[in-house]
Amino acid sequence: MIRVGIVGASGYTGAELVRILVNHPEVEITLATSRQYAGKPLAQVFPHLTGRTNVVCQDLPVEEYAAMADLFFTAVPHQTAMALVPKLLAAGKKVVDLSADFRIHDAAVYEAWYQPHTAAELLATAVYGLPELHRAAIRATKLVANPGCYPTSVILGLAPLLKAGLIDTETLVVDSKSGTSGAGRGAAVGALFCEVADGFRAYKVAEHRHTPEIEQELSKLAGKPVVISFTPHLVPMSRGILSTIYAKATKALNQAEVDALYLEIYRHEPFVRLLPPGVLPATQYVRGSNFCDIAVRFDKRTGRVIVLSAIDNLVKGAAGQAVQNMNLICGLPEGQGLNVMPLFP
Repeated sequence: MIRVGIVGASGYTGAELVRILVNHPEVEITLATSRQYAGKPLAQVFPHLTGRTNVVCQDLPVEEYAAMADLFFTAVPHQTAMALVPKLLAAGKKVVDLSADFRIHDAAVYEAWYQPHTAAELLATAVYGLPELHRAAIRATKLVANPGCYPTSVILGLAPLLKAGLIDTETLVVDSKSGTSGAGRGAAVGALFCEVADGFRAYKVAEHRHTPEIEQELSKLAGKPVVISFTPHLVPMSRGILSTIYAKATKALNQAEVDALYLEIYRHEPFVRLLPPGVLPATQYVRGSNFCDIAVRFDKRTGRVIVLSAIDNLVKGAAGQAVQNMNLICGLPEGQGLNVMPLFP
């Protein structure tokens, strides 16, 4: 049995980790930290967990809780994680970090989009935790940088085309829509019901912090620097991401050729579902699951490839992928605890 600690358990991602892990046969949750809810049972903070966990939230320094688990999920904001993770690693622990602190390998790029990095020495050893691309490296590491939600949908959507060199990387346009849980559980005017309901808007246009993370991984796939136009949107729903991605093809293609390419790359991936002709991804069909649904269409009229990718931002975009990474670095079956069907309706 693997003892697991969740550092920052009172946010949406922390709650989702608990929801998944209480059904994992090889895991015991031995720690949940929260400054705001210290002393309260986790099931009182999140009533939907009633009867499934007796864990009580604690507010302890990392030096005290490091001995309480074998693996830690650090579900804390960026900058907070970089102060905790080195101490956990020094204590011999495995870490799946859900912040942005270890996703970007170039410290200068990270600092240009975030703030000064105080643990930059770990950037070279942290493995970007997208199993479909980096499975072998994830199995061999002790520090996984769990990908962001938008990047997961975009990178998985584009990987086959970039590997095959079938799209012009200078024409990449990414249009993504997300539910409000992606903004976190903290109080914010922009996430209030009256600010979100019955509306649809773009935000952080040309400045979203997931941009360098996406470009880093796309550049590796393409074998050259890739720059994208990325625009996120907020839609009035609690969870889910739908990314629509446009790129000019580098040669004449047909739909059968594109379909065959994606099937070859993803046929053995347990959490990537390629949808059949006539079916397009939708957030309601991945809700509560670790699936990424993908459909690709070649537009003969414009010569563009259009990729559509849907995930649940709290599962494949956060907690579910984190558990997938935990399974890999702990030598467990990759899908253990994650093989649940989406919730519908």
